[in-house]
Amino acid sequence: MLASLLGGMFLGNVDIAVVNVAIPSIRDHLHASGAELELIVSGYTLAYAMLLITSARLGEIRGRRWAYLWGLAVFTLSSLVCGLAPDSATLVGARVVQGIGAALMVSQVLTSIQVHFDGAARRRALGAYTGVLGVSSVIGQALGGVLVQADILGTGWRPIFLINVPIGIVLLITSFVFLPGDEAEPDKKLDMRGVGLLSLSLFLLVTPLVLGRDAGWPLWTWLCLVGSVPAFVLFVRAEQGIARRGGSPLMNVALLARRHVVLALLSQAATRAGYFALLFVLALYLQQGLGRSAAYSGVIPIAWVATFALVGPVLGRLPGRVRRLAAPAGGLLMAVAFAGVAAGAQSTAWLTVLLGIGGIGYGAAFSGTLTHLTESVEARFAPDVSGLFNTTLQVGGTLGVAVFGTVYLDLAERGGVPEDAFTTTNAVLAALSIAASALIALASKAGTGRAAATR
Repeated sequence: MLASLLGGMFLGNVDIAVVNVAIPSIRDHLHASGAELELIVSGYTLAYAMLLITSARLGEIRGRRWAYLWGLAVFTLSSLVCGLAPDSATLVGARVVQGIGAALMVSQVLTSIQVHFDGAARRRALGAYTGVLGVSSVIGQALGGVLVQADILGTGWRPIFLINVPIGIVLLITSFVFLPGDEAEPDKKLDMRGVGLLSLSLFLLVTPLVLGRDAGWPLWTWLCLVGSVPAFVLFVRAEQGIARRGGSPLMNVALLARRHVVLALLSQAATRAGYFALLFVLALYLQQGLGRSAAYSGVIPIAWVATFALVGPVLGRLPGRVRRLAAPAGGLLMAVAFAGVAAGAQSTAWLTVLLGIGGIGYGAAFSGTLTHLTESVEARFAPDVSGLFNTTLQVGGTLGVAVFGTVYLDLAERGGVPEDAFTTTNAVLAALSIAASALIALASKAGTGRAAATR
């Protein structure tokens, strides 16, 4: 069961990054414009981020098994369409549908772990969840490069999508056999007003973050960001009204009244933003500042991902006190890594060690916080935790690249010295990680009592 669930999550996360290295091949084969290429990359991300919370609630209403199987089927079929797309418009549309399928299946994974696993088994499952999440991002980029370079039978970029089809079929079979049936709640209706308001809010927030940097931050990006605030306020008020009337809101916003939940989500947004920002800025600095190859800049982050993937399973087997201390300590380790990378990027050995330290820190912060969050919230809130947590990761990562990528590029352009821009950017990332560590510590302290009450 766990392997089937994590397999779907792996596919969904791999396809966020796999297309990046294939963009030149797609451009040459389909004669795609710059705008179409941006939509091929960002259409998936936008649909995925916007529908995670809605998909988690849909899984509760129709059944998690039903939602996961349908999401996996949509993802697999749309991957086939992507791989066979005759033109760029078809590929853009298929990528959006692929993102919808990914959101529908990935949002059921964390919910299912919370519902079907308990105690030490849940901690081990969450450790595996952390490991797969970490490995999938780098494997996506590496796999994309290998498949495009191989140019199998002259198909260029197409195998990066077609490889999903046999894997998806195998996962459909295993999931159909091993995923347990669960009780649907047909009496509950999907809150369509909430779906509309939340989708609008996330669209206004995520779209400028995804497209703004490459577009030069025109006026519309700022108008969207400002407009997302009242849209989120309207969504929260609408959900509160439905809850007061005894209805079924899309999201139990009362959960956000719990201090430890908000602090945990903010800490994860900050650490995710720092991690994604480092990947982006480091790749630019290594190539533009130090003259390293694209292959080198793509391989070097494996040190971070490898240690990140190892920490989750190990942490799940340690005593509770150690796990609670590991989470805030992880943020401090990330700060050490960010500060050290700025000085040691010229040395491959030193850079590898520092990225390994950063991966340990992020793994501890991520896995420790996720375990504490799921243990301190009642099972009835599992869909809300899954939707909120996954959406926070997507928005945090997108925000990190948008903000810190822009900061680095502006500093490098104005000062003309990439090393100074890299050092300044990493200093800010180190400060962000220290702040995240403080948030994690506060969240752990605030949620300890609730964790005991839910056991």
